[in-house]
Amino acid sequence: MDDDLWALIEPFLPPWPEKAAGPRPVPDRLCLQGILYVLHNDIAWQLLPHEMGFGSGQTCWRRLERWQQAGVSDQLHRVLLARLHAAGKLDWSRACVDGSHVRAKKGEPTPARRRSTGGRRAANIT
Repeated sequence: MDDDLWALIEPFLPPWPEKAAGPRPVPDRLCLQGILYVLHNDIAWQLLPHEMGFGSGQTCWRRLERWQQAGVSDQLHRVLLARLHAAGKLDWSRACVDGSHVRAKKGEPTPARRRSTGGRRAANIT
């Protein structure tokens, strides 16, 4: 990740808690690179190579979770899209909106219960 992109991203990341116990945390920049590596290569968090210096997959996953809870992703997404749009780097002809996973607000009314038309045992006449 180049310095210009990091300078854009870093202000959105929440500061690390002063009272955090345990070993010194992996720097945010390295965690972000680890997160991007996992997502780009479509691998499990546990398979993130330690030799790359990004920290463990668990560390990167926890940091991503922390950033998600702080709302970093939404803010960053808007800023990056605005910057790419201003630079003419977005191809909107390839954009796709898919609402198939979104629950309908009103939905379809529940159908009335239908009576069974299946055969029944005849009544005993003896």
